[in-house]
Amino acid sequence: MRDVYVAAVGMTRFGKYPDRPIEDMGREAVLNAITDAGIQRSDIEETFCGTGFGGPLLGQRILRDLGMTGRPITNVENACSSGTTALREGITAIRLGRVDTALAIGIDKLTRFGTGGTVPLETTDIEVGQGMVMPALYAMRARRYMHEYGATSKHLAMVSVKAHKNGALNPLAQFQKVVDLETVLGSRMIADPLTLYMCCPTGDGAAAVILTTKEKVQQWGVPGIKVAASVLQSGRYETGFRNMAVNELTTRTSKLAYEQAGLGPQDISLAEVHDAFAIAEMLYYEALGFCGAGEAKNLLERGETEITGRIPVNPGGGLKCRGHPVGATGVAQVCEAVWQLRGQAGQRQVQGAKVALTHATGGGIAGLDHGACSIHIFTN
Repeated sequence: MRDVYVAAVGMTRFGKYPDRPIEDMGREAVLNAITDAGIQRSDIEETFCGTGFGGPLLGQRILRDLGMTGRPITNVENACSSGTTALREGITAIRLGRVDTALAIGIDKLTRFGTGGTVPLETTDIEVGQGMVMPALYAMRARRYMHEYGATSKHLAMVSVKAHKNGALNPLAQFQKVVDLETVLGSRMIADPLTLYMCCPTGDGAAAVILTTKEKVQQWGVPGIKVAASVLQSGRYETGFRNMAVNELTTRTSKLAYEQAGLGPQDISLAEVHDAFAIAEMLYYEALGFCGAGEAKNLLERGETEITGRIPVNPGGGLKCRGHPVGATGVAQVCEAVWQLRGQAGQRQVQGAKVALTHATGGGIAGLDHGACSIHIFTN
């Protein structure tokens, strides 16, 4: 199969835009990516659009007014992994030789449900029907992890403080304000032990990635970033006891991604992980192999996941501060990875970045660790 490269990226600033049409946000992201590549709209041969809540035919609705219809457009839903599932489809189309250039869009507008509160889940699910919401699920994860390994609420707050520090350096982040431990710990309780500042916001936004071949990258004269791995897995259904302190799906998916890339966790220069809640980032340090079980608190205490640390995590502010418009998140992670590998991340630049990993999970349904997990590894 052919090698695939990211030729260009583009996104909107994430935030709450209740009066802005979702299609308009999508067009902004697409045009930013096309401008980044310096190509024509007609160079895009196929498009994949990932969204959790954008409604039917969103890809067509976005591209119609850009004069980019009349060619294959596929719309993808896979919860918070929707955008990177669309990305994977574009990568596969090029690897198999069906097209030379593909566009992947990630997009959502969560203010359609109001400007606050939790994202609605499907009430036909047995746990959701009994009142389960995502903050409650992650609160249970946090309580179990704290019980197993002696982590404290202070460690959770350290994740949030780091996210805000990084987000303040990102002009496209929803939140760009530095906070301290006392502010995080003293904010309103959402689901014990998770306070407001330990939870990601709802919001709106879009991101886009243009994928192509090595030959096209050379022809266009752009700094192509190689796709070293693209892996998607689903959670395994298990009845009875589930170990909430271990993320089996991310562990399994990351092993496949490392194998595909011919790399290991020790080779990763930076990671963009799915920190929808502070405890999630800690769990993923371990699931991605950056440390052993129960050692996430040690990484935080030693500053190893800071921008200047051994393994910088979420230099773009993560879901916590860049924002989490569900379908857009995974593609926004890829934008950050590409900017970092190009050396274009400004004040949040990870020095000497050579290999970037992006990680998006998605879906809270009974019996599964998560519904989906997508991991991508990029090299320059």
